[in-house]
Amino acid sequence: MNFSDLGLKPELLRAVADKGYTVTTPIQAEAIPAVLAGRDVLAGAQTGTGKTAGFMLPILQRLDAHRPGAPRVLVLTPTRELAAQVAASGVDYGKHTNLRVDVVFGGVNINPQIGKLRRGCDILVATPGRLLDLTSQRAVSLADVEIFVLDEADRMLDMGFIRDIKRVMAQLPKVRQNLLFSATYSDDIRGLANNLLRDPVAIQVTPRNATADKVDQVAYKVPKDHKRHLLAHLIREGNWQQVLIFTRTKHGANRLAQQLEREGIVSAAIHGNKSQNARVQALAAFKNNEVVALVATEVAARGLDIKELPHVVNYELPNVPEDYVHRIGRTARAGASGSAVSLVSPDEAPLLRDIERLLKRSVPFVATPAFEIRETRGAAPNVDDDRRPARTFQQRPRRDSGSRRPASQGAGGGHTPARDHVRADQNGPPRRSSGGGGRSRPGGGSRAGGGARSAGGSRSGGGQSSGGQSSGGGFSRLG
Repeated sequence: MNFSDLGLKPELLRAVADKGYTVTTPIQAEAIPAVLAGRDVLAGAQTGTGKTAGFMLPILQRLDAHRPGAPRVLVLTPTRELAAQVAASGVDYGKHTNLRVDVVFGGVNINPQIGKLRRGCDILVATPGRLLDLTSQRAVSLADVEIFVLDEADRMLDMGFIRDIKRVMAQLPKVRQNLLFSATYSDDIRGLANNLLRDPVAIQVTPRNATADKVDQVAYKVPKDHKRHLLAHLIREGNWQQVLIFTRTKHGANRLAQQLEREGIVSAAIHGNKSQNARVQALAAFKNNEVVALVATEVAARGLDIKELPHVVNYELPNVPEDYVHRIGRTARAGASGSAVSLVSPDEAPLLRDIERLLKRSVPFVATPAFEIRETRGAAPNVDDDRRPARTFQQRPRRDSGSRRPASQGAGGGHTPARDHVRADQNGPPRRSSGGGGRSRPGGGSRAGGGARSAGGSRSGGGQSSGGQSSGGGFSRLG
């Protein structure tokens, strides 16, 4: 369907044309008429399909003209990046109108935001915490809100915003239009929708929790302490110019960015502990191709809109399966194609199974290439660098079922040294067992003999075949 067929005003059609769009996406074709009709909407579509325009264009039309004073539309988002992105879209689509769009979020000085709000706006995009700070200081009133939008509502719940959402809703007029948009819908979200929405139009243009069709998803089996070396190899050998990499922790993001820098790969980290100015600068450098690798935590998964991003890497699999959908949704946006690579260590096998159950499809493993384990010199203290000479890691050929284990291999069978299994929420150096020869395993066992290596320097019990399957005990079911 063409945008011109939706009954939008000429000034909005002109703004859409300025962005180079003529044909709607499926979510836009269904959501725009419903919002224009004043209906509550429960809309689900995979990320990158144009949800923002699906609610912003009809909202701009319904507001008609600027009215000084308190905001008439409130859009609530979980992250600063997403708030800035939604507000920028509102400015772009409304540039030929006199409507005013403002955005407020934490991590920056609140006083300039108070000054802007006192001048009045029509559409306010906000994160929950900063909005509640502003309402508590009487810097903004929500009494005139006519349309309330919850964007990425599932992430709101994941991040623990349900109490803040309820506090915001308590300040809104009872009679209003409500729009709930998200890429995924859990049972908790549907429960929230039942309390928020009145006789909603339900729009589901893709299967629940689906990933983009044009994302090429693959996985590599690799020990945890070899991941960064394989990642550097993939970036160099593939001549990747732009890759978004996800870790679970803020400290892990900083550490990986530093390690990639020492490998000669220009990198930056972005996460919740970074100041807003630092996050904006890192993202701008990445979009301008000044940074090759942007290492991010989950906070960035919902707010990054990077045109034609070619590669996303799950350096660590997420603990919440739905987050995988949002991570890889940063690529293959707006009909483009992209690649999503997951580096899977033995202890992450259950996480991968949860993701596959959610997707209702498998994530295929490909053969792990031979890559060099490089010694890094001049490293900062307390960074987990190998202090050994450079060596090559390569999958061992599958042994015949009747072959004997070489004497140089440890008794553990798979490549699961205890130091590989650090809890996701711990960033300090892993603890060694107090025993003399073995290392403690999380499951209670130990690796016999204190970790034997072959004379050539390769890790014992490689545990992988040339076809990417496990030959040791590290992966009970992967692939």
